[in-house]
Amino acid sequence: MRVLIVSDTFPPDINGVARTLRQLAWGLMARGHQVEVVTTSEGAGVAGVDEPHQRHVVTSLPLPGYASLRLGLASLKWFARLFQRQGTDVLYVATETPLGIAAIWAAHRAGLPVVSGFHTNFHTYLRNYHLTALQPVAEAFLRALHNHTARTLAPSRQTAQMLRDLGLASVGVLGRGVDTALFTPEARNAALRQSWGAGESTPVAIHVGRLAAEKNLTLLAKSFAAFKDVHPQGVCVVVGDGPCAEGLRNRHPDWIFAGMRNGVDLARHYASGDVFLFPSTSETFGNVLIEAMASRLAVVSYDYAAANEHMQHGQHGLLAKLHDEEAYLSEVRHAAGRWNDNSLRDRSRQKALTLGWDSMIARFEHELRQSMPQSPSATTALGSPALS
Repeated sequence: MRVLIVSDTFPPDINGVARTLRQLAWGLMARGHQVEVVTTSEGAGVAGVDEPHQRHVVTSLPLPGYASLRLGLASLKWFARLFQRQGTDVLYVATETPLGIAAIWAAHRAGLPVVSGFHTNFHTYLRNYHLTALQPVAEAFLRALHNHTARTLAPSRQTAQMLRDLGLASVGVLGRGVDTALFTPEARNAALRQSWGAGESTPVAIHVGRLAAEKNLTLLAKSFAAFKDVHPQGVCVVVGDGPCAEGLRNRHPDWIFAGMRNGVDLARHYASGDVFLFPSTSETFGNVLIEAMASRLAVVSYDYAAANEHMQHGQHGLLAKLHDEEAYLSEVRHAAGRWNDNSLRDRSRQKALTLGWDSMIARFEHELRQSMPQSPSATTALGSPALS
């Protein structure tokens, strides 16, 4: 297949969507397919490795409030010329922005199949920015856009059901994997912990993610406080950046702010922590959660998305009912008391070892093939409950 992936974000951007798309692109190429990417950033390579695929960089504008994220701009004619020049067979569109809209409509005109991905709950973020009244409009837009594609892939069963409830016609599940060779407890680094003021007997609570309003940062602050109630000498570390970073630094000078990290450096930060606090309630999946599990951390999360898919309470981490803040803080205190519980942390790592990318890539390949009209079983497969 000649596959075109369309996304505003792609490595070297540092976020879960970008990392996922890189894995999907490289995984398809390893299976013998030709992959090209349309995105907004120049390819600087990842960890010094040349990209195996061709990248088409479009004009872009910064997303208001997110200087590090950009909105791509390309015309239908530009896409039509690209399809013709490259002989595109199928598109995977991972964004509902102007770039994604143009790609979907251009493909529709050219008679090319499109599989769309639902990676981010942007429509629910509106309530975090006091724009709740616009949520029905956003939901109607999502429904109309995704129903113009052959299939929409969600990262978890719960997210898939949410999309069906919104009226999306053909929704499947494409989970996420984790690189357990990169994210490993062997990356733990005593010198890094010492730079945080933590010896081996000092518990470290760590959070990794975008520092934005939709990430429930108020509860993160309460969670760090609860952790410190149990361990006054404990260290609180934040890895990531975003529009709320400066305010957090001003309000919490006692926290360690590590900024954006990537690759081996990110893995080193994960593994050098002990308890991973993940209070977000807005994830479609939450890649950071399984990266923390792979790094052998004691994880505290709400019971939804990736946690609901891959964790059992008390076995692979500690879970609280979604939106029950007091229950979440109770589990934070429990985790603080078990920060060096080897059995809990070992089971977390062992579970992550079952979450490789190979099966996800095979499923992605299957979904793309089934969207193509030349597949004799495409109509049957798209309606099959086995793929839902």
